[in-house]
Amino acid sequence: MDIRQLRTFRSVAELGSLSKAADRLRIAQPGLSRQIKLLERELRVQLFIRNGRGMLLTSAGRTLLDRTEGLVRQIEQVRDDIQSAAGRPAGRVALGLVPTVSAVLSGRLAARILAEFPYISLRIVESYGGHLVEWLHRSELDLAITYGPATDLHLVTQAIGQEDIAVVGPPGSGLRSRKQVTFDWLLQQRLIVPSVAHGLRVLLEKSVARKRMALKALIEVDSYRAQISLMEEGLSYTLLPASAIRAELAAKRLEIAALVNPTITRELVLASPTTSLSSIAATTVSATIMSEIEQMSRKGHWKIRLAD
Repeated sequence: MDIRQLRTFRSVAELGSLSKAADRLRIAQPGLSRQIKLLERELRVQLFIRNGRGMLLTSAGRTLLDRTEGLVRQIEQVRDDIQSAAGRPAGRVALGLVPTVSAVLSGRLAARILAEFPYISLRIVESYGGHLVEWLHRSELDLAITYGPATDLHLVTQAIGQEDIAVVGPPGSGLRSRKQVTFDWLLQQRLIVPSVAHGLRVLLEKSVARKRMALKALIEVDSYRAQISLMEEGLSYTLLPASAIRAELAAKRLEIAALVNPTITRELVLASPTTSLSSIAATTVSATIMSEIEQMSRKGHWKIRLAD
């Protein structure tokens, strides 16, 4: 195996298509196919199932991807750092964001990276905290913004800050005029909540346990976009940070009230793998993230209490 074959294999696995991988790598499709066949011949296993829908990994292919992902990323980072030595950060950076953070940050961050660091290729991956932490441990991501506390993650972390979780409901729910509701009131409602593996649900369940009461779940939805859609249909209430629904609140498609007695606060951290040094490009993106969040907080675009 050589690095060229492994990069080719990884691109085909990620994209599920020889033609798409050929476009990304700027390699003619027959040459790319030949590299895959040589790799399969050397390993004496079939790595892909080829069908009309594209290229699907076999169990052997999945094993190869899992075992070599971090290695290929480290080799690429060495190349990127050498190219960055001239003072222009360069290279590919994979950034994971939990969905509610992605909603408020991804567009502004991507625009800033494109304008200030044109030689950095930013890949944004949106998923839930548990997935992001797993991918960081496998070095499939360079950075991720996820939920704390940092001590639970076993990663290199930098504290971002804390923000309150609010009660969100449909138009006409009365939340806007009430301005705040108590936790006891919340527990009398049938709620739209994420599943038990979700970070926000974990925070909610901890508060419910301290009250020695039961949570009434009307429906479990792991997509916060789907939560918004259900509330716009007038079905129920949910809990979200205000930053994630600024557009819906401005358009009066949703209403919001502060949650009190007790409040629920989430901690956000910027995390990176412990298994490898951050590339110059990843360090640049990390600094830009912290700078952008500080600007958004100062201008009132994100109500977050920044860490000291």
